[in-house]
Amino acid sequence: MGRLRAAVVIHYHEISLKRGNRPRFLRQLSRNLERATSDLGGVGLEQLPGRIVLELAGHDWPEVVRARAARVCGVASAALAYRVPSSVEPMKVAIAGLIEGRQFRSFRISARRAFKTYPMTSVELNRELGAFVLERVKGSGARVDLSEPELEIHVEVLPAETFVYADRVPGPGGLPVGASGTVAALLSGGIDSPVAAWRMMKRGCRVVFVHFHSVPYLPATSQAKARALVERLTEWQYRSQLLLVPLGEIQREVVLSVPPPARVVVYRRMMVRIAEALARRAGALALTTGDSLGQVASQTLTNIARIDEIAGLPVLRPLIGMDKLEITAEAQRLGTFEISIEPDADCCTLFVPKHPATGVSADEMRAVEARLPIPRLVAMGVEGAVLETFEFPTGVAAGGGPALRGRCD
Repeated sequence: MGRLRAAVVIHYHEISLKRGNRPRFLRQLSRNLERATSDLGGVGLEQLPGRIVLELAGHDWPEVVRARAARVCGVASAALAYRVPSSVEPMKVAIAGLIEGRQFRSFRISARRAFKTYPMTSVELNRELGAFVLERVKGSGARVDLSEPELEIHVEVLPAETFVYADRVPGPGGLPVGASGTVAALLSGGIDSPVAAWRMMKRGCRVVFVHFHSVPYLPATSQAKARALVERLTEWQYRSQLLLVPLGEIQREVVLSVPPPARVVVYRRMMVRIAEALARRAGALALTTGDSLGQVASQTLTNIARIDEIAGLPVLRPLIGMDKLEITAEAQRLGTFEISIEPDADCCTLFVPKHPATGVSADEMRAVEARLPIPRLVAMGVEGAVLETFEFPTGVAAGGGPALRGRCD
């Protein structure tokens, strides 16, 4: 951006509504921004009224810094800006730098004063700076358009300095990861559960992933897939833990004792029991799943009720009212879709009946589970869990152990 001082201006929205708790949320957002850009070097962070500024003096990759910042939960927008004194002539110099080499048919100036004692009103600034742009692009045919401009130039006037920018990049919004506690996500290799986990991150939760597999009854073909999903999602929370839980032997015991139609719900209840025990160890206050109401047999309202009745922690379902097209679109936007559709050996293809029950009653469930050594099976899953750790942007540190995804219908 030439010799002008460059900075990334971060705006937030929901955090500004927190009133008394706002400083705590801003501290977490600042920590996450620092972590997201920690491998890029030369990025300073400053909190100003209503915004956070990443200082980029002499930085070689300003666009990369902006892109990283725009992926931080809690950020409403990120813009690459010129940082100039709060007088009109430096503002014009910055605008000249912004429009140099650009082709545009229409534009507008959107000036905003952070303090009302500035000698010019916002309207006066808009007119003055707009006239300057018209003079600079005379003969190009560019005109002012306040409704749908091709180029919008933002001018944010603070007491000590002004930020001038265009090309504001939207962020995910929401709350910064780490501000709302920890949840444990039942992660499959399917399309839905990674999206559900991301939605909890957007609400400020740190997510611990619990992934069920059926090795040695099924081949370990989905290990890379499960890890790839966690690695992608770690780009949003910077450090992740993945717990790989063996389910195959538990499924074998269920098959020996439970009639085929009820097996899927029994599997899911076992997963919830095991995930809850692991969640408590990790300090998580809730579980989260990718369930969408009525999508498959285990996600009917009746079967969801059967699954939830054995949970001691809240089970959060951020996708419950979404359809498959909506979930798929979000997965594509997050970059998890292409990973999720890769073929693999799903643990719930093991011992799954052709026609699972869509509505198991409470009495039926009590009767079939009375034949199972529930505490011993839960302990088997918990004790067999293997932990892997992922980090971003510093890479992945992984422990050993096989993993398969566990998505039951």
